[in-house]
Amino acid sequence: MLVNPIKNGIVLDHITAGRGMELYRILKLNELSCPIAIITNACSLKMDRKDIIKIDGNVPLDLDIIGYVDPGVTVSTIEDGDVSQRIHLKLPEQITGVIRCKNPRCITSVEQELPHTFRLDDPENRVYRCIYCESKAK
Repeated sequence: MLVNPIKNGIVLDHITAGRGMELYRILKLNELSCPIAIITNACSLKMDRKDIIKIDGNVPLDLDIIGYVDPGVTVSTIEDGDVSQRIHLKLPEQITGVIRCKNPRCITSVEQELPHTFRLDDPENRVYRCIYCESKAK
């Protein structure tokens, strides 16, 4: 399989196999007008199998969302055909607007304009808690 290199854009690498389409959907990449390549189940020495997303254009991405969905992702910024920046993601300490609090007694149920914000409580088990009511994210 041959996928052309990109001159200027972003490469999401080391995506857990099977999560590439989930990231595509959550990041709303279908709304972009630039070319996007999604490679699934690519061979990897580091991970056995992985997904890769190549975006041929510089677009803003929410790294917290990517880190929440798959904390092992590497984000590489490509400029003039070379990697100008490489970021290894991890679980974000706090996320806003990604998941919703399910507690019906939480203030976010009453005050609709409040953002749904969660903080990382237990990194080992990937447990996030609502900053308002301390409920676990599900």
